[in-house]
Amino acid sequence: MSARKLWLRCEKKEFERRTAITPTTAKQLIDAGFELFVERDNQRIFKDAEYEAVGCQLVENNSWPNAPLDIPIIGLKEFRASDDSPLSHAHIQFAHAYKQQAGWSKVLTRFHKGSGTLYDLEFLTDDQGRRVAAFGYHAGFAGAAVGALAFAAEHSGHPLSPLSPYEDEQALVEAVKKALGGTGKGLKVIVVGALGRCGRGAVDLFRKVGVDDDDVLKWDMAETARGGPFQEILDADIFVNCIYLSSPVPPFVTEEQIAAAGRSRRLRVAVDVSCDTTNPHNPLPIYSVNTTFAKPTVPVEVGEGNPALAMVSIDQLPSLLPRDASEQFGANLLPSLLELPNRKDARVWVEAEDLFRAKLAEAVKAEGLS
Repeated sequence: MSARKLWLRCEKKEFERRTAITPTTAKQLIDAGFELFVERDNQRIFKDAEYEAVGCQLVENNSWPNAPLDIPIIGLKEFRASDDSPLSHAHIQFAHAYKQQAGWSKVLTRFHKGSGTLYDLEFLTDDQGRRVAAFGYHAGFAGAAVGALAFAAEHSGHPLSPLSPYEDEQALVEAVKKALGGTGKGLKVIVVGALGRCGRGAVDLFRKVGVDDDDVLKWDMAETARGGPFQEILDADIFVNCIYLSSPVPPFVTEEQIAAAGRSRRLRVAVDVSCDTTNPHNPLPIYSVNTTFAKPTVPVEVGEGNPALAMVSIDQLPSLLPRDASEQFGANLLPSLLELPNRKDARVWVEAEDLFRAKLAEAVKAEGLS
């Protein structure tokens, strides 16, 4: 059995206030015999003192590179792309490198160079193949909210202003309702991937702000099986993409389709919660950059004289609800973390490491290091 130690690192991605371990789950880990090191982080939604109060040892911000090599490092977001230093620890995080995203091989070969290990949070699965923990619900909820806020802003003749985190779901719902003039009644929306966690979150947001259920078009694999592009998307006010892209699919919407629709197009806002921006099989090939909380939308090329179409492609949407999202994610991840000391035998960790080794071999070959 490995030592029961774990190191929670700070997050360096701008606007990222979520965490994989909350003070609530930290206490449960400590009660189970873990020694928990937590980096000081003014950006994190939970205060350092909250961790100290439950028995965590506070350490300096971004000091994990100097941590003993036998302590796993847990965080959320990927490291900065500009950093290519070797990685020697076991890292638990989202790496966004297993689907050949931009720079994937360089990300993974950092582990090769440092003899480290990656346990990608996206690929920790139960015995049914389902993710043990995901931010999907809050990603969909927040994505739908940003879509509605962007629709209200575009209706007023200006792009959506910079966004800041909300205290909880209800505060976000009230903000959306206010922006829409009190209710979302009359809006027509389409959610693709509506049966998954992400899609359920998007549907729930629209219902809570007053969109009639008959005006929330809920699509999933059955509806998209015939292959896009789909006119139904252009016939809605807001389109929210919530699919999990595991294999190539025909595009759901294209620039050519949008231009051909001309002035008859109803669609004003598209939200790509899935954010497969750099994936070569992105089903929304109408944008090429991620948007941010500072600049939530980018215009889509629609053709001269046609109504504007705003694109939302923020890759950290749950950070709009950092406290709620972190608490849910942390609670779902906890059972797997409790098995971490037995990671050489515990199925969830063994399978995650096996996948890493397979992807690492591909990356090493791609970079010519084999």
